[in-house]
Amino acid sequence: MTDERAQLVAAGYDAMIDTWESWKAQITDDTRQEWCEELIRRLAPGSAVVELGCGGGTEETQRLAGCFRVTGVDLSIEQLTRARRRVPAAAYLHADFTELELEPATVDAVAAFYVLNHVPRELLASLFVRVHGWLRTGGLLLTTLGASDIEGWTGDFLGAPSYFSSFRPVTNTRLVVEAGFDVLRDELATIQEPDGPVTFQWILARK
Repeated sequence: MTDERAQLVAAGYDAMIDTWESWKAQITDDTRQEWCEELIRRLAPGSAVVELGCGGGTEETQRLAGCFRVTGVDLSIEQLTRARRRVPAAAYLHADFTELELEPATVDAVAAFYVLNHVPRELLASLFVRVHGWLRTGGLLLTTLGASDIEGWTGDFLGAPSYFSSFRPVTNTRLVVEAGFDVLRDELATIQEPDGPVTFQWILARK
C-alpha cells in the first residue's frame, strides 16, 4: 500500500471502527440492502463474488457469503479482524484494491458499498478497467459512488483523519461505460446520515 491517501483511510478506520459502526446504525433509510438483493437475484448459487471495502463484516457481507463464494478486500486490519470473526465463511485479503491483481475472468461479481468515495477520483477509470478484467463474460459490477465534485478532501471523519474524492454522476457513468460495461441500473439515492442528507449514485453494470 503505497498511496498516502489509502494509508490515511486505513488508519482512520482502524482507529474509529466502533464509532463508525454506531454512526452507521443511525442511518435507517439506506438503500444498500435493496441493491444487494438485486445483485443476489442476478447471480447463480455458488458464484465467485469479490467485495471491495468489505469493512467489519456488514450485513451485506453476511448476506452475500450465505449465497456465494465471497472474497472480502479491505485496507483496515481492524475491520478485517472483525469481518473474519463475524463472517468466517468468506475469504479475506488485506490490500489496496486499486493495486490488487486477480486472475482475469475468474469472478462473477464485484460489489463495492460506499467505499469508492475514498478512492482518489483520478484512479477510478483504471479501477473500473481492472474490475472489468477480473469478471467473466456477463459478470456484474455493483457500486456506490459519491455524487459531488470533490477533487480531494482530507479531514476529520468520526474522530479520525480520512480522505474523500468523487465525480459528479455523469462522469461516474461515463467512466463505467468507457471501461467496457453495459449499465443496467443507474440511480441517485439520498440518505439521512447523522450529520444531514447525502446523495450517492448507485450503478449496476454487466461485462
